[in-house]
Amino acid sequence: MTIADSKGRTRNYFLQITGAAFYKAVAMLASFLAVPLMMRYLGEEQFGIWSTLLAVLSWVVLFDLGIGNGLRNKVAELNAKGEMEDAAVYIGSAYTLLGLIAFFLWFIFTITAYWIPWRVVFNTNSLTAEVLRETIFVVAFFLALNFWVGLVAALLGAIQKTSLIALGQLVNNLIVLTAVFILSKFSEASIIFLAYVYGVALVSVNVFLNVYFFWKHPELRPRLCLSKKQINPLLGIGIKFFIIQLAVLVIFTTDKILITQIFGPEYVAQYEVVAKLFGVIIFLHNLISAPLWSAYTDAYHRNDVSWIKRMLRLQLIIFVGIIFITGILAVSSHFLVRNWISGDFVISNNLVISMSIFVLISIWNNIYAMFLNGVGEIKIQLYTAIVAMFINIPISIFLAKSTELGVAAIVVGTICSLFIGALILPIQVFHTLNLFKSKVIECQ
Repeated sequence: MTIADSKGRTRNYFLQITGAAFYKAVAMLASFLAVPLMMRYLGEEQFGIWSTLLAVLSWVVLFDLGIGNGLRNKVAELNAKGEMEDAAVYIGSAYTLLGLIAFFLWFIFTITAYWIPWRVVFNTNSLTAEVLRETIFVVAFFLALNFWVGLVAALLGAIQKTSLIALGQLVNNLIVLTAVFILSKFSEASIIFLAYVYGVALVSVNVFLNVYFFWKHPELRPRLCLSKKQINPLLGIGIKFFIIQLAVLVIFTTDKILITQIFGPEYVAQYEVVAKLFGVIIFLHNLISAPLWSAYTDAYHRNDVSWIKRMLRLQLIIFVGIIFITGILAVSSHFLVRNWISGDFVISNNLVISMSIFVLISIWNNIYAMFLNGVGEIKIQLYTAIVAMFINIPISIFLAKSTELGVAAIVVGTICSLFIGALILPIQVFHTLNLFKSKVIECQ
């Protein structure tokens, strides 16, 4: 698909939002319904272990070296220029390289995992070392496989079909919800069964999306090959994306690990419930912002600066509404949790307030990062992400041990680390747009 003009790009943007709105709404509902089911099925401590396990093993996405994001930008650029044969070669090289990396990671992890004291890692005595190890092996296998087949998300993003990614999330969540319901009725609590359910759902959905994508776009069907000509450009910008991904994972996934080690795995449940509740806002904002990444790439390579400015203004207007919605959610959070989980499940006001601020600062940063990612101007974002990564854990530990904030201290530490980007990224976007405008005027 080639987006011909500004009107076509705008029309497709709103079409993707409309298409994804239903999918994500149902996916979100399924995800919410699954949480109390999982908690009742596993118990609070095992649920905390499960949640932390997924956070730890999600680090596997790091090792694509940013190839997915690099491929997304490259395919979007070549799509804008109508160079589809070159795009197919890039896709083939990316799939081949990522497949080799996935196999290597799975092989190394399978060997080393036997020597890791998993009960110490998860700070638990409720599960045997054998059960923990088998669960981790199952999840690791499916995540490694999905590491490869999940590359289709970058391709769907590149051709501005992000609603299909949302459809995949919907199907995945429905499969997990249905399976957990059946497990809760017909089996004893088993974190291993849950691992199989999660893995099969995740991989099968992405395999289907791969089949669908290449059936609809035969001109992009890849040949498995490794071409230095294509790998070098992908890794050039990809390494920068990789470092940013590393920083984001350190910032966002270490929270559960820190809570497990400082307070205990049972406290992860409180954090997870509040994060899930406020995650609705980030979820909805991603619905709006996700199609913009490659749309910005397309507009940039067509010198359509007015469209880019119009979209940025729209995002800031939406942000004002998000502030209002976040406030309402914070005020009603206790009522919602009582009716969602149970009347006995308690969340702290400190955690609610800190999570509200965290959501707002994350979305503010994302507004500007989406544009910078799309046009490949990520050097400043890279530096701010590195600084945030290094200060996040020390600040979080300090606040957790020296204040009475409890679990909320970990969230406050994350907020502090994100604040640098909140100040610098808008300045970089303003500077980049001015340079871009000057380039367009010179071309005319």
